Amino acid sequence: MSGKVVFKPYDPDQATFLPYSLEELVPLGHPVRIVKQVVDQVDVKPINRKYKGGGASSFHPRLMLKLLVYGYLSNTYSSRKLEEQAQQNIHFMWLLGMKKPDHNTINRFRSHKLSGVLKEIFSQIVLLLNQEGIVCLKEAVFTDGTKIESTANRYSFVWGKSIKTNKEKIKSQLDELWQYAQGIAAEELKDTAPLTFEQINPEKVKQTVARIDAALDDKPQVSKKVKQKLNYAKKNWPENLERYQQQEEILEERNSYSKTDPDATFMRLKEDHMLNGQLKPAYNLQISTQEQFILNYSLHQSSTDYQTLVPHLDQYEALYAQKPEAVVADAGYGSDENYEMLKEKCIEAYIKYNTFDKEQKEGIKAFSNDSLHYNEQGNFLVCPMGQRMTHIGDHQRKTKTGYIQTISSYQAPNCQNCPIRGVCHKAKDNRIVEVNHKLRRAKEQARERLNTQQGLKYRKQRPVDVEPVFAHIKANRGFKRFLLRGINKAEVEIGLLSIAHNLKKWKA
Repeated sequence: MSGKVVFKPYDPDQATFLPYSLEELVPLGHPVRIVKQVVDQVDVKPINRKYKGGGASSFHPRLMLKLLVYGYLSNTYSSRKLEEQAQQNIHFMWLLGMKKPDHNTINRFRSHKLSGVLKEIFSQIVLLLNQEGIVCLKEAVFTDGTKIESTANRYSFVWGKSIKTNKEKIKSQLDELWQYAQGIAAEELKDTAPLTFEQINPEKVKQTVARIDAALDDKPQVSKKVKQKLNYAKKNWPENLERYQQQEEILEERNSYSKTDPDATFMRLKEDHMLNGQLKPAYNLQISTQEQFILNYSLHQSSTDYQTLVPHLDQYEALYAQKPEAVVADAGYGSDENYEMLKEKCIEAYIKYNTFDKEQKEGIKAFSNDSLHYNEQGNFLVCPMGQRMTHIGDHQRKTKTGYIQTISSYQAPNCQNCPIRGVCHKAKDNRIVEVNHKLRRAKEQARERLNTQQGLKYRKQRPVDVEPVFAHIKANRGFKRFLLRGINKAEVEIGLLSIAHNLKKWKA
């Protein structure tokens, strides 16, 4: 037999005699209390310097910083949604003391007041972690990178190769028109100095087209097609070249950028919106972690990780006035430039190179350049059949970062009747090998270091230290695309995410 159903007292028109205290409604140990506690310890003078003074009163930068940090901690990124939370969410209302900044104020503070100074705030929080003994800035850090899509239009691209191709077309067609004019109007152009079109600019093209047009003006044999091309060149070529110059200034050393976010470079993303690995405007985020806490973050326009390590570690040293004892990273960072930089800084490099994992499974590939014995005293290589490969010269190669590599070439004396020639090399002449000795020595040292007991420990720890942080940001926090345009503003968003991540993990 079922008992009588009893409900708790309920009156839809009932109102409390006294309003609740917000303090009672926020549980002890709630993340919002952690945000308040930590941000209250932070020195916000770097932000204060961004205010000019005068005019109406402003919300205190500490209050605005709390709002944004807790917003990013609770997966609330939009300035309009943050405005809404400040008006309706008990935790935000308690944190802000019932203050209600509007979305324009929030966005201006995030975009302008935090730009260029948030890393100082971030470093103060990391130093607090260091004081608590949760992390140690002198110990090894684990470094990795990921691409995060820009908020730019996905199809508004400018390609460096396309600019170069179009400029070459203008050079070629201008040269054809000049040769044509020389053939028909040689008398009119006889006092003109010979022209070359290796280097062209808008003014030079404009003047050259005008001279050609004037020389051909009264020539009845000039075809309609040539006149049309001259008219097109006069109207479009100088203007196009000016646009190409502006685009090249924006590109600098990059191969692409987005028209709606010129700071963003087109990169291949693993998890793009169409799930087919298309190129999208994005930034390369680099972080260094320890115990899954973010100790350093930086945003880059280069899609390749090895180009980012030098500025990333320089920033670490600038923030904390000290260096980690070791850097642990995957094969994307294995370059002679990075190995040399870490050696100069007295930092142990536990960094794989591109063939390390394959060598661990299969050994060094037979007949490869790395398998050939090098006699340093005599400066020669020994081929698989025991022939001495003579040094035939050196040449230098410059990387995109400006680093100079020295490449040495060696040639075997006679490969004609060699019984293993078919598997050794397939060139018609004797085998020639190019070797970067500096990189070769660095790889040998890296191989030895990675296979030590400490190296094995770091190799096992790296994927469970740094990679889960990216998974947390992208999957748990749902942050796969920036809201703000421009690398400085995007870096502010990463800074807020990093602070929120560390605070959430600190008191978890």
